[in-house]
Amino acid sequence: MNLALRFLGVGNAHAVELGSACAVIENDGQPLLMIDCGPDALTAYLERYEQAPAAIFLTHAHMDHVGGLERLFFSTFFNHELRGKLRLYAHAALIPILQSRVADYPEVLAEGGANFWDAFQLVPCSRGFWHGNVWFDVFPTRHHAPMTSFGLSLRASMVWTGDTRPIPEILACHAGSGELVAHDCVWQGNPSHSGIDDIEREYPEGLRDRLILYHYGSVDEARKLRERGYRVADRGEGVALASPHESVILEPGMPG
Repeated sequence: MNLALRFLGVGNAHAVELGSACAVIENDGQPLLMIDCGPDALTAYLERYEQAPAAIFLTHAHMDHVGGLERLFFSTFFNHELRGKLRLYAHAALIPILQSRVADYPEVLAEGGANFWDAFQLVPCSRGFWHGNVWFDVFPTRHHAPMTSFGLSLRASMVWTGDTRPIPEILACHAGSGELVAHDCVWQGNPSHSGIDDIEREYPEGLRDRLILYHYGSVDEARKLRERGYRVADRGEGVALASPHESVILEPGMPG
């Protein structure tokens, strides 16, 4: 596999000029899995790939991460080739929250006759899920209430933390094989997000060397993080990934 991580947006909810935090895992330059779908993420995706996404992993239900789903519903529901085929992967604990945030209004269509989830293939998961013949691990992060926000890992290749405070115990498990770790980071930490001081206090040097920071608050914050010695993602940047561990790749000839 020839994998890369493409950052479609790198900003937090306030840094609209940086784009909603969102990425795509690519294989041979083609989109494999989109991560989150904020208000401007679909536009960035279409400009990059000139096609609708086929699969999305949702980390949590804050609107800067799921605000594009309503638009995606309309573009998918009225396309008979796509309706019911776009896979939405989400942790099972997140489903009730997603229902209340994006799907539970009286009529998704004024004419009636449609449910929000009709446009998609909703795939609840817990430990993880198979997609594109590889296994992705899913893990809880520290963002507001417990079990409301989740990250994604592809063993020996990459970790996407989503919005989180430091999670050293989790990353000891899911980032112990040399993975690139895309980590939430703002200059000044707060109860919902990691600050650079939190990163330096909680993580060992070997892990910090593998971080690429995103979800920051401004171009100035990105500059200061780089001056501190950290790798910081830019909007539109693609980063080559190591091949996943053989244990998470479906063997040739197996169903999938």
